[in-house]
Amino acid sequence: MKILVTGATGTVGREIVKQLVEGGHHVRALSRNPARAHFPAGVHAVAGDLTAPDTFAEAFEGIEAVHLINFGGDDSAPLETGARLVALAERAGVRRISVLLGGAPAPLDEAVAAGSVDWTFLQPVEFMSNHLEWAASIRSEGLVREPFPDRLSAVVHEADIAAVAVAALTQDGHAGKTYTITGPEVLSLRQMVDILAAAAKREIKLVALTEQQARERWQGMGFSPEAIEFFVYIYGNTPEIGYTVTPTVEQVTGRPARTFAQWAAEHASAFTS
Repeated sequence: MKILVTGATGTVGREIVKQLVEGGHHVRALSRNPARAHFPAGVHAVAGDLTAPDTFAEAFEGIEAVHLINFGGDDSAPLETGARLVALAERAGVRRISVLLGGAPAPLDEAVAAGSVDWTFLQPVEFMSNHLEWAASIRSEGLVREPFPDRLSAVVHEADIAAVAVAALTQDGHAGKTYTITGPEVLSLRQMVDILAAAAKREIKLVALTEQQARERWQGMGFSPEAIEFFVYIYGNTPEIGYTVTPTVEQVTGRPARTFAQWAAEHASAFTS
């Protein structure tokens, strides 16, 4: 199949590209800076911006399936260009669309659902890869500083999110479905830190931040007030979907979801000096 992957340099998009290539598919990978992207051999990198679909309209030619993300731009704001993206896909004769949902509904979701192309929505919970943000402080101080240390999460491996996307793009039976994608277990931050410490073979201490300290840190990192309120909500009052294990990965791909211990072992070198 010929498949267009948008968000191709992102955590999930890059893994989708990799798995599609391994499956023998022809991949076009969309990036705003394709010259700086490093895709597997044989991938056709194309330049384009999801906030301006006409910048890559020709990339849809001959495409049978498209992976979309519902956010774009430097601020990861919800895409407002859904109707145009769907129109381009329909005009090109695209048969399937998968959409990686963001933290909030976006106009793209409605446009895809209202269109004529078979669609699958992917709703992953917290990414295991988010914890690479801890690498610098672990390497330099052996510390992780986070608020809400007892919050629970069914964290999911980025490769498993991608595997579900690949199935939706290349196989029948997924049209009209919204898949909640989780890992196989529910863990607290304290447990994740302990697992990382075992994988990295070093002591790692968790320092609990107050909500105010966390707000000040996020503000210093340049996050908007709206984003900070979302972080406080999602981490301080995690909705049930975020800490409830689903069998999606195994049901869709035929193999168990990867554990956080597996992810930690794969990335242990990032946390060692």
